Amino acid sequence: MDISIDHLARLARLKLTEDEKPLYGEQLEGILHYMETLNGLDTTGIEPTSHVISLSNVMRDDTASPSLSREEALRNAPDRTDAFYRVPKIIE
Repeated sequence: MDISIDHLARLARLKLTEDEKPLYGEQLEGILHYMETLNGLDTTGIEPTSHVISLSNVMRDDTASPSLSREEALRNAPDRTDAFYRVPKIIE
């Protein structure tokens, strides 16, 4: 792979100093070498996964329950008008 660190830094919108370029170039070379090592592994028969451990939904059931009254919801509002929150105007 013949891509310069300057080119990659520009694509990543990074400003690297002259001292950082050799360091990051060396680290990138190590990463790419490791990826080539992984590409050499035989993964025949191994199912692709997005997580190394199985996940399960830990959220509670969605059931209706009493909510705050309007007064409770507006109690700590920094600015309100009647029964509504007052926010800065964003459309001119």
